[in-house]
Amino acid sequence: MALDEPKETDAVFDFEDGLKFVMDKQLLTSAAPVKVDLTYTGFVVDSNLPVGGGSCSSGSCSSGGCGSSGSCCGS
Repeated sequence: MALDEPKETDAVFDFEDGLKFVMDKQLLTSAAPVKVDLTYTGFVVDSNLPVGGGSCSSGSCSSGGCGSSGSCCGS
């Protein structure tokens, strides 16, 4: 996740208070459905794309989400 301005190739989702979420349309097609949630430790992103690294033995997060270290959360 990063701050960015929308481009023609992006899908834009508008939320309350002027908050916008921007995601590349091609990535969204591959990753759908995508869920972004804010917890007390930061953002958690859950999608159909496998996420490797960290302490996950299978190489993907079955519970969804990765911390800022890139390791799987909830495993």
